Amino acid sequence: FCPHAKSDTPAMLTRLARRAHPAPFSLRSPARLVGAPRRFSEEKEFGGRCPAGVTPDGNFNTMALHAGQQPDPMTGSRVTPITMNTGFVFKDVEDASAKFSLQAFGPIYSRIGNPTCDALEAKVAQLEGGMAALTVSSGHAAQFLAFSNLMSPGDNFVSTNKLYGGTVTQFTHTFKKLGWEARLCGHDSFADMEAAIDENTKAIYCESIANPGGIITDIEKISEIAHKNGLPLIVDNTTASPYLIRPFEHGADIVVHSATKFLGGHGNALGGLIVEKGTFDWAAHGDKFPHLGTSCEAYHGLNFAEVFGKDGPVAEMFGTKGQTGMAFAIAARALGLRDIGACISPFNAFLINMGIETLPLRMDKHCENALAVATYLESHPKVESVTYAGLPSSKEHELAKKYCPKGAGSLFAFEVKGGYDEAVKVVNAVEMFSLVANLGDTRSLIAHPASMMHSQLSEEALAGAGVSPTQIRLSIGIENSEDIIQDLDQALAKA
Repeated sequence: FCPHAKSDTPAMLTRLARRAHPAPFSLRSPARLVGAPRRFSEEKEFGGRCPAGVTPDGNFNTMALHAGQQPDPMTGSRVTPITMNTGFVFKDVEDASAKFSLQAFGPIYSRIGNPTCDALEAKVAQLEGGMAALTVSSGHAAQFLAFSNLMSPGDNFVSTNKLYGGTVTQFTHTFKKLGWEARLCGHDSFADMEAAIDENTKAIYCESIANPGGIITDIEKISEIAHKNGLPLIVDNTTASPYLIRPFEHGADIVVHSATKFLGGHGNALGGLIVEKGTFDWAAHGDKFPHLGTSCEAYHGLNFAEVFGKDGPVAEMFGTKGQTGMAFAIAARALGLRDIGACISPFNAFLINMGIETLPLRMDKHCENALAVATYLESHPKVESVTYAGLPSSKEHELAKKYCPKGAGSLFAFEVKGGYDEAVKVVNAVEMFSLVANLGDTRSLIAHPASMMHSQLSEEALAGAGVSPTQIRLSIGIENSEDIIQDLDQALAKA
């Protein structure tokens, strides 16, 4: 899960204890078990590795293919194997004890870690420019586990109100049952955000490109408010993906993903991710974040921030001391994932990892098509408005040029003239578009938010989220743009 692990030592087996312990399993010295496959050569490793010194800014395509993985050291398999396994064998009781007590990393049980998932975590951490990542079962699980790291009953967090409908209900209903309060503010109401912060506020949250309208969030301004008040900024980067926006470069501290969407890209695997930048000083705010910055009873007094934070011994081991740590990611795994159990299937992790290999190619086509479709809709006589930030006429076009110069994504919304019935007619009349509660697929998808994802919101919450009865959400795929436009054209003609 950490891209800083040495190339010849599995990240899941990297030594964390200060006390002496048997050396971790090395790929250079495979175990000689009866029936185990043998390396043809122990002197030379297989090639096909990610080049040293690459960065997401200059080498994204290369990293999408090679980051976080390498040919299997035993067989030379080019593709990361699917480790469909539950429990992992320990060398001895000391090995088991060290892993259970977080004195050493190593596979224990697939609920809290798996080699296939580990490869996906390392890849996404590198693509986002983070220190460590954690795979979970879905985007909702990623949000829940991220906040469980920070929140206690009576705490609150501030969030923009331009959110996916399911996120709004999770924040305002399910979280409320746990005593966690979500304080929603306009995505550009910066004074309201600051005014909503009090001594029990634990974070600020936003979406980089907001669902459903494709609105661009000014991450830097929100991060300034968060850091001024000693708070981490959590950014949902699902709609943008790290190819279009890397929130860490604009002040974010934690990134979450529904990997089901653009990362996987094919609508075939559920998954979520939490990525930690590693620069937030949890130890300096121990009283505010007791799950991270004070002694943890579940691990006999272990302080996650002191051991795994940017100034701790683990950061020193990785050569990042004083710069980046992984306290948040470790706690999310060792506490949240361990106890809540929202783990991803290794097979889903494999599919998402494979999907990421074509992420830059897909995103370029998504954006190209989205701009063409939005331009067509903007001039259509039956269309009232289009909320695509890639359009020069959009009030957020300057933000789009700043945060996502490669393109404003493929998610946006438009409103038809006439009312609710006309919007429903358009949605029901499409032929190639799929009416699906999803986004980020290679195929073009359509939805009526007021009837679907946002249907459980109050009228006030709908207005805050920017959802109207006449709004239609589009997730533009990678088909020929002419075919996408033709389908919308014939559907609008029937309205």
